[in-house]
Amino acid sequence: MSPLRGKFSVPVRFAAVEADWRRRGFSCATFEDPPGRAWLDFVHDCDELIAVSEGRLQLTVEGAEAVLEPGDEVLIPRRCRHSVVNASDGRTVWLYGYEGSAA
Repeated sequence: MSPLRGKFSVPVRFAAVEADWRRRGFSCATFEDPPGRAWLDFVHDCDELIAVSEGRLQLTVEGAEAVLEPGDEVLIPRRCRHSVVNASDGRTVWLYGYEGSAA
């Protein structure tokens, strides 16, 4: 896992991320998580993109960990076990998209 640090300019605009991802064949949606919220041990049959808009996320993919900041993007390959945890003291807003799900 190699996060693209600062892929998107801050403040991160949903429309900019959505346009970029749709060009690449991905959907784009948003989660807003309270402090401590954890999404654990997910596996998907397609590639997934994640980008942080506000706050910080701790991402674990097949045991490798990274903390994502606003503007960072990471690709989670299909069939890789992954977990996402809000690592900030406040809310974290993040975007996610799945390959082949673009409208």
